Amino acid sequence: MPEVLIGPTTLTNHGPYLDILRQAGFTPVFTELTQQLTEDDLLRWLPGKAAVLAGSEPYTQRVIEACPQLRVIARVGVGFDAVDLEAATRQGVVVTITPGANHDAVAEHVYALMLSLAKEVARQDRLMRSGVWSRRHTVPLRGSTLGIVGLGRIGKAVAERAAAFRLRVLAYEPYPDLEFVARHGIELCSLQKLLAESDWVSLHLPLTAETRHLINRRTLAQMKPGAFLVNTARGGLVCEADLVEALRSGRIGGAALDVFENEPCRESPLFTFDNVVMTPHTAGVDERSVMDMAVLAARAIVLLSRGEWPADWIVNPEVRSAFRW
Repeated sequence: MPEVLIGPTTLTNHGPYLDILRQAGFTPVFTELTQQLTEDDLLRWLPGKAAVLAGSEPYTQRVIEACPQLRVIARVGVGFDAVDLEAATRQGVVVTITPGANHDAVAEHVYALMLSLAKEVARQDRLMRSGVWSRRHTVPLRGSTLGIVGLGRIGKAVAERAAAFRLRVLAYEPYPDLEFVARHGIELCSLQKLLAESDWVSLHLPLTAETRHLINRRTLAQMKPGAFLVNTARGGLVCEADLVEALRSGRIGGAALDVFENEPCRESPLFTFDNVVMTPHTAGVDERSVMDMAVLAARAIVLLSRGEWPADWIVNPEVRSAFRW
């Protein structure tokens, strides 16, 4: 029976996604690891496998070329920057994602981070645990301006929740859904205007050559003084060295980060700031979304093994002529 490696350590060894694979004749294979897989881990575990349910571990050219039997890299998520897409396509490997499965989870996390910053939840919790009873003013969300950079599925989910906090919403989106924009009273604008007028800047773009370090010394200087940056998209969108500089100077009010330039992030100057709230790339993996994503990824593998082509989930469609199961 063909084997499927289960890459994300967030996935349990039970659930409907495993039933989907087993009923289609696949054998799921788990590693004994509890941390995100490295390139060396993949070189150990992936050879011989027909497919992989992939997390954020690095599917490099070296890994892909070492696995000639590999047919599908099925991402449990919507980002695919951890996959060398050119190498996968050359090797005839289909790369899939799970659109629409985790946007609500990420949107909820965005507001959790915003509220944690605005209400100083983490800082006040630390003080109380140390015996300090310190009451001071916090920042209101109501009446402030939220700038959403990227109005795709996740950006839209964030925008939909803004009304509950009585937020004015600006959005930068080159290819907007105008009906959605009108229905939710969103103001489309340039990135420069968004940065200048937003109290909260939330990033929801894919990481590409064009978007890498979109937030840098120049764009941070364009932000409204005292504004907050929220990143639940990809760490590479932000130049962390420039962000540290902006935080040290007091140019911006703080940052909430779920993603980092280098992951796992275990050491950073960002750790020294009280006005920075961080989570370890968990925005999209609550109990419901992670299982929904795993189910879609498993279905992608099964459909491809049967000769079907789930086009909306495939990020390298040019591989079709070379793809053989």
